[in-house]
Amino acid sequence: MTARRVVPAAVALLLLTGCTSFAQTLAAERDAAGRGAAPSSPAGDQEGCPGGRAEPDPDRPVVDLDFRLSDDLRRVTGTETVVFTPDVATGEMVFRLVPNGPGAAGLGNRLTVDDVRGDDVDRSGYEDAGAEEPGGLYVVTLDDGLGAGESTEVELDFTVALGERGFERLGAVEGASWWASGFPLLAWEPGVGWARDPFVGILGETATSPVADTTVSVSVPEELTVLMTGDQDEPTAPEDGRRTWTSHEPVARDVSVAAGEFRTATLTTPAGVEITTGVLPDAGIGPGELADWAGEDVTALADRFGAFPYATLTVPLLPDEGGGIEYPSSILLAGAGRVVLEHEVAHMWFYGMVGDSQFRDPWLDEAFATYAESLDDQAPQAAQDRALAVPGDVGASMDKFDDTGTYFDVVYGKGGAALLAARRAAGPEAFDAALRCYVQASAWTIATPEDLAAALADLPAALDVLVRAGALDRADLPD
Repeated sequence: MTARRVVPAAVALLLLTGCTSFAQTLAAERDAAGRGAAPSSPAGDQEGCPGGRAEPDPDRPVVDLDFRLSDDLRRVTGTETVVFTPDVATGEMVFRLVPNGPGAAGLGNRLTVDDVRGDDVDRSGYEDAGAEEPGGLYVVTLDDGLGAGESTEVELDFTVALGERGFERLGAVEGASWWASGFPLLAWEPGVGWARDPFVGILGETATSPVADTTVSVSVPEELTVLMTGDQDEPTAPEDGRRTWTSHEPVARDVSVAAGEFRTATLTTPAGVEITTGVLPDAGIGPGELADWAGEDVTALADRFGAFPYATLTVPLLPDEGGGIEYPSSILLAGAGRVVLEHEVAHMWFYGMVGDSQFRDPWLDEAFATYAESLDDQAPQAAQDRALAVPGDVGASMDKFDDTGTYFDVVYGKGGAALLAARRAAGPEAFDAALRCYVQASAWTIATPEDLAAALADLPAALDVLVRAGALDRADLPD
């Protein structure tokens, strides 16, 4: 396959070649667990800014995933166990079936739920949500419902069919398979409820998911190496021609897995983040060089935004050119591009740690990741001005865009330019401190535009820029 991601004009002008989906063809700062530390930052001195990074909710979901990849690398069977404790009352559990979205399903990917078990389970079934058959949501109705703080455990058996080679979050080629969001994804927004947002035809994410204490087990043919979300253990010894790989990530919104004949390299950054990269036999780059790139990005971005959110990072390089897609502590990379890689590393802060509704507020991760990469090599002012003049509101939801090009131009290009302009208007030092305060306060939550506006409350010039760009609404601003 020789497809290339087409860079929209405004993004190209800004030298921003970010990602988010293969379909787009595109321990000084850490505690002993590698997360939750208080970064050394001027932000901690701001009035109202927390002195350290917010801790994840102790009642967050607990998810166990058991995957088995078939010998022909084309099918994954699995069991997911979820312990769920809502913070508002609910009578159901809603899971998003990402592989059934228009882009992924169009390449032959499919996720079906085969069985559901649990003491509180009444009935279950699919909802369409604008996805392909059998549907985009799977809803489990509970017998008596759950009050805030009450828990239930549900177990789902499922099957994932992996489609033909293509720029997507799932796929298979000779010698390698990958599946990301390849399981029923809990679609809960803490404090709000279930996210039933529709899938869209443009290329981008629409999921909303909380961080979860997640353990993953993957059984694959013994010749394959697995790179995935979480801190990985050594694989088991071969048995019946297979090995089992396991990992644990205490704060994973989602999970990515790649299994292939990878050559790997591992390095540890000065702050203690362990980075493992993998390349397939015909890759044009070695795993060591890719690890060096990732290490440089992790270190540079931690200087701006605070400690890297995870103890580990894996970066499997998949076939062809195109782009990348972010997952907690893991990046699926298609094409060894420095700018794309930096964009994806920035998503570890903006999406992985500071979450958002990717349907309602896509700019809260995409514009910020684009802004992060653009600080290295700022485009000429005239190019930024042209990006800011693009019609459309940066803060629009995914269903407000008619096509992928417009979405990229507005959310990536104009959004990144608006953040650069806001930084310039407020003064770099003040803006950077306020942004680090936002990161610290919003860690492990699903942030909203109101949260960002509150962090920038003392920088009216920055807020004015973001309002003019349609990123923030006047109603978002603090009184």
